[in-house]
Amino acid sequence: MPPPPPSSYSHSDFVIPHFTLKTTFIVSYLAVALVAVAPLPSHSINITAVLSPFPDFSQFTALLAPISSDLAGRTSLSLLAVPNSRLSSAPHLSPSALPDILRYHVLLQFLSLSDLHTLPPSGKLFTTLFQTTGRAPSNSGSLNLTRDPRNGVVTVTSPYYPSSNATVLSLVKTLPYNVTVFSVDNLILPFGLDLMASETHPNLGLNITKALIDGKNFNVAASMLAASGVVEEFEADEGGAGITMFVPVDDAFADLPPAVSLQSLPADKKAVVLKFHVLHSYYPLGSLESVVNPLQPTLATEAMGAGSFTLNISRVNGSVAINTGIVQASVTQTVFDQNPVAIFGVSKVLLPREIFGKNPIPTPKLGSTAPPPEDDALSPEGSPGAMDGQPSHLSSPPGFRQDMQSNAAAAGVCGSKFKSSIVVAVFVCCIGFCI
Repeated sequence: MPPPPPSSYSHSDFVIPHFTLKTTFIVSYLAVALVAVAPLPSHSINITAVLSPFPDFSQFTALLAPISSDLAGRTSLSLLAVPNSRLSSAPHLSPSALPDILRYHVLLQFLSLSDLHTLPPSGKLFTTLFQTTGRAPSNSGSLNLTRDPRNGVVTVTSPYYPSSNATVLSLVKTLPYNVTVFSVDNLILPFGLDLMASETHPNLGLNITKALIDGKNFNVAASMLAASGVVEEFEADEGGAGITMFVPVDDAFADLPPAVSLQSLPADKKAVVLKFHVLHSYYPLGSLESVVNPLQPTLATEAMGAGSFTLNISRVNGSVAINTGIVQASVTQTVFDQNPVAIFGVSKVLLPREIFGKNPIPTPKLGSTAPPPEDDALSPEGSPGAMDGQPSHLSSPPGFRQDMQSNAAAAGVCGSKFKSSIVVAVFVCCIGFCI
């Protein structure tokens, strides 16, 4: 006598065996578990968009422009903003020091109002954006937040400069788990920063074109700079916050693929490409090697808008690497280094993806087996991660790329719909397969 058929559930002519139900349940459970841990897409912060509805902070918002690119790649922070009425009484500060003072007002984590209510009387240290620049000795780039249990007043103090402090006045804006803006009654000054320095450095009178020609290996770049006229602009910046130039060696131009023709670019775009090779701050090699915040704005960023034309600077295999998103170059030599000007030779022409597209451009020499650079090529040492399509290390995110008021809710809804769709699809496929 043949064995009895496996028990089953039947409705009309449709039969689902026991093993099919078990298999479907197990596979569906695994699919739900896997999808549940999938991360939701993150949203970059445009602090200008967050503050724009608050006219009382218009002056402070305008001051944030030089560091907007530093903030664009962040997804969680707390800002200590000074209202116009309090800012007008602030001491006169050097423009070269102001960006770091503003970075000192950005805490690198989200703090809610309830977090402030639970601060201990002895205080708690919080890391600021200034600490990430490498220009803050020890942990002087941190701020100490304390709460007086008697009256609930929250005070913000520089741990190495106690006379520089501010009181939290109110909560201005919060977007849960992304950004909080608190109003404070005064600017907080970091310890050790030359706050009252002359607004300009002594001009070196450096002839950049001549310095490159003397370097023996930068004739093409020197010729392009002289013909474009932007070299005069670079030399004018010697007397300001300083500049750091990345100049491609002659071989780098010879290695460009045929599809890339710098000479055929319109004059304005050619100037942007040249400005893309210059940072509007002086960074000696040691500072580049220890940079904590790899995403750096360029002179092209200032010309074309925050969040665009940025460079991702990191350490790779013991060298300083510069990633544009489509090209990764390395610093090959120091051509000139005297505060406030640093000029470094680099192995490739830094091509901005805003002009040359988003796909990596292979430029190996003949006989080379090196793979083309990619956005995630060569994980940087000691950096938060390689360049992703990031706001460059900057794209220009317009706020949270959505309405700031509904961003958190919208992200949750979109994420839930996305996950549900995957679960349903997997469930249906599993039923079809098992039946």
